[in-house]
Amino acid sequence: MDDERIEVCLGGITEVETDAIVNAANSQLQLGGGVAGAIRRKGGPSIQEECDRIGPIKIGQAAVTGAGRLKARYVIHAAGMSLGEPATAESITNATRDSLRLADEHNLESIAFPAIGTGIAGFPTQECARIMVSAAREHLETHDTPLRRVVFVLFDDESYGVFARELAGDDG
Repeated sequence: MDDERIEVCLGGITEVETDAIVNAANSQLQLGGGVAGAIRRKGGPSIQEECDRIGPIKIGQAAVTGAGRLKARYVIHAAGMSLGEPATAESITNATRDSLRLADEHNLESIAFPAIGTGIAGFPTQECARIMVSAAREHLETHDTPLRRVVFVLFDDESYGVFARELAGDDG
């Protein structure tokens, strides 16, 4: 098991020092509110400008941009939803896997994820944690990956607890 390479922390994803941070994106790659809004505000306009050149992308896919003024080198935009539509288990699974694939393609050693789809898209945090932690474990176990650190960054105590229990294998 590669759980020593997976961690959970409480805080804002824009402050994490990893090679890439993941944006819980919509398929149009419009940086609106939530995680995307924080990335837009702290990273500056260059990120949205790159998104405008790339997007839209399919739900479940991910795309890479520079990170502007953020600490990370890249932002991986994981499209877990379309504007105005809810996220699904399938879209979160695929967006997480595609983000990990892109991290490998860019030879990244560290990546930080938010809880994709749990904000405006309304997906249940418990199911999100199960999906995302499982996808990270599977990727680390089955791929020859440069990733040495996968961090789940949660903004509130409740979500942090849910992800920490999932990582620990505690159903309660």
